[in-house]
Amino acid sequence: MKKAAIIIFFLFIAGRGYSQHILRFNPDTLNTIVIDSAYVNIRAHRLNVQDFINAMLRDTGFYKAFQNMKAYSFDAENRVFSYDKNNKVNGKVYRKIHHSNLGGPHKMTILEKQESGDLYKKNGKYQLYTMEMFDYIFMNDYNSDFMSKNAGGPVPKGTNEGYKDKLKTLIFTPGRKVKGIPFVSGKTEIFGPDLKEFYDYQFARGTYLDTIPVYRFKITQKKSSADDDVMEKEITTIFDMRTFQILGRYMDLKFHNFLVDFDVQMNIECNNFGGQLLPVKITYQGNWDIPFHKQERASFLIVHKNYQKEK
Repeated sequence: MKKAAIIIFFLFIAGRGYSQHILRFNPDTLNTIVIDSAYVNIRAHRLNVQDFINAMLRDTGFYKAFQNMKAYSFDAENRVFSYDKNNKVNGKVYRKIHHSNLGGPHKMTILEKQESGDLYKKNGKYQLYTMEMFDYIFMNDYNSDFMSKNAGGPVPKGTNEGYKDKLKTLIFTPGRKVKGIPFVSGKTEIFGPDLKEFYDYQFARGTYLDTIPVYRFKITQKKSSADDDVMEKEITTIFDMRTFQILGRYMDLKFHNFLVDFDVQMNIECNNFGGQLLPVKITYQGNWDIPFHKQERASFLIVHKNYQKEK
């Protein structure tokens, strides 16, 4: 069970520092913000670092944005790449899909599909656990809901579902302690007394997607701290200035010890459609390596568009 937990967790989070050499997608949440005021000029609003920390710990809307998709039809374009040990692309997947929940259970219509490279085992399953996890969370291949209702809850006995849910907790509610993940659980409570001293906190005012006024709250590892002091090297979250609603998050996670290596950057962007927060772009790049398992390197880009409310 412990080995299964490690494998499930490092599907998204991993590596040995190869990411800078691999074809990657831009961390859009950072690049689509134009900063127009440093934090020193926001003091008149009486905001402070703890306000942003409290908002992150209390927030449920960012997670629910994925659940909100159940009430909409939309189109998704998914691009997934895998890489060999020399960081050359050895597998590609492209899918354009229309999602619909109208008149019953969720349905997917494949509008376009292209695949190349060494993707599958003889039994038809993916060569890489990363791609299998991609389908589980974002392609809805193995469950009837985009987001499990059990996220962050107890680990179901005899299954790996709980470990997948804890991975979601790490992404959507950073700062909470995520129990039950070997080697990593003690490094997830970044706002706690044991880890808070290793981070710098900054906030600024800017514009997101050209028109939306936002605050950018950036958490970064202090230069004076050692590499193994923290796992979460950077977390940047953007808040709608008008509502304090979380619109996007970028995460840079790295960890190394004698058993595991991982290096991942992940970005999630959302936007409002008729007052409902919905995901519009997800990017991931990551490598992971654990004992007795082939090292995996992959990246993907997910774009959602043409949201239509279903009645």
